[in-house]
Amino acid sequence: MPSRPTRPSARCGSGCSRPGVTDPLLVRTDAGDVLGREQGGLRSWRAIPYAAPPVGALRLRAPQPVTPWPEALEAFEFGSAAPQSGRFGRHDGGTDEDCLTLNVLAPSARSINPRPVMVFIHGGAYSGGSASSRLYRGERLVRNGHVVYVSLNYRLGALGYLDFGEYSTPERTFDSNLGLRDQVAALEWVQRNIAAFGGDPDAVTVFGESSGANAVTTLMCTPAARGLFARAIAQSPPAASAYGPDRSRLWAAEFLELLGGSDDPVTALTTASAETLTRAGDALAARGADEAPGTRAFAPLVDGEFLPRHPLDAFADGHQHRVPLIIGTNAREGTMFPRFLDIIPTDPVRIEKMFAETDPVLKARILAAYPGYPDRAAAVQLGGDVTFWEPSVLVAQAHAEVAPTYDYRYDFAPRLLRATGFGATHGTELLAVFDAADLPLGRGATVLGGRKGLRAVASIMQSHWLNFARHGEPRPTWPRYTAERRETLVVDTVARVEYDPDAERRRAWIGYRHRR
Repeated sequence: MPSRPTRPSARCGSGCSRPGVTDPLLVRTDAGDVLGREQGGLRSWRAIPYAAPPVGALRLRAPQPVTPWPEALEAFEFGSAAPQSGRFGRHDGGTDEDCLTLNVLAPSARSINPRPVMVFIHGGAYSGGSASSRLYRGERLVRNGHVVYVSLNYRLGALGYLDFGEYSTPERTFDSNLGLRDQVAALEWVQRNIAAFGGDPDAVTVFGESSGANAVTTLMCTPAARGLFARAIAQSPPAASAYGPDRSRLWAAEFLELLGGSDDPVTALTTASAETLTRAGDALAARGADEAPGTRAFAPLVDGEFLPRHPLDAFADGHQHRVPLIIGTNAREGTMFPRFLDIIPTDPVRIEKMFAETDPVLKARILAAYPGYPDRAAAVQLGGDVTFWEPSVLVAQAHAEVAPTYDYRYDFAPRLLRATGFGATHGTELLAVFDAADLPLGRGATVLGGRKGLRAVASIMQSHWLNFARHGEPRPTWPRYTAERRETLVVDTVARVEYDPDAERRRAWIGYRHRR
């Protein structure tokens, strides 16, 4: 356990005291004390372990409880991100299998009442990303909303999202749905400990983007997550990305072939380095993008137990957790993928393969909804829609039948994104949610103009997100979504409500079934 002792005599949670000791930066968790730092009116605690390091005998096993630490843990620096390739950038703390940590950020000012809690799950195609990203640190959310913010790392790639259960032996077991189990373990930690940081365990909002949003919609259908959060926000969720045992077995076998471990899977999986596993996983993902477009090998497993049903089926039948939900996508989700992360069906070859098992009449109807197809722009729009927008519509219309649901479409694009053909592409709403106009990424996106507009959009989105975290509903200007009217908040420098936007495209997809 990477702990460094400090102030072992001062063992008291935030806001409490003992004779002669008052230290709001020293917090007692159920596994030991953690010491944070204060800067700019915020208190932070970083790299708090929420589960035991999944290394050695715990590689490819369900998360286990941490070993309590006897002296205070200096929670000053970000922990390691999960192993991943360099295409996702560099991360504070580097990468390591010992990655099951979370970060807490809270206002320095005391509060009589416990504060709402916002738990963020990062995206990255379940292959990359980290809670330490400068964009995800949450300072503006905490300052503007007086919330307690939690971000977490979880296992990615083959170590988090492939199922090697059929290769288990009496001596060595391999568990499934490890990344999803990690997220549940982190939310359980929040329930047990967040009150000591000033947070309200009964007012937890879980939110995420891309695969992090898939995590949100999947957690809403995971029995073990029931009661761990009170509301949910899914930003651009590929909500259809969950697969059954047959497809998962095929991917596991292909991975072992790429790893060179088909003859002795147990030895290969337990002794290969994290870097070797990452390279084989990247090769598997690249192969799958062409051979089975519309699917992603790294995704939750519908195993009949931890995740009993496919999330789209659970939503359709009303078996999800009935918490208030914000869900939405960006106007041009697909445009960034061919240039930066070529994993979705954004070209005619992949799209034709994706439709191989689709009724020809339905296929023709869908293609007709994209004028100009097979031109590049139409193909890219279709790929973004089938991956993110179409399944989010299915989730929204189903969830609206059982719980308050709020739908949005993000349209804002500064001049640089418009000039380069990206528009309001995948992930750009994060600049508004985290109020990043003055961060390097925000300044880069607005180098040709639009920073004032980004600040305006950030004000709109943060006001809704924070009101939702506090009260379970956005501000009154955003009406609830219904299947009859399909009320949608269109987010731009001036937000507006539209009814059933992109209705023709929506109707064209009715009856389409994603590969599972």
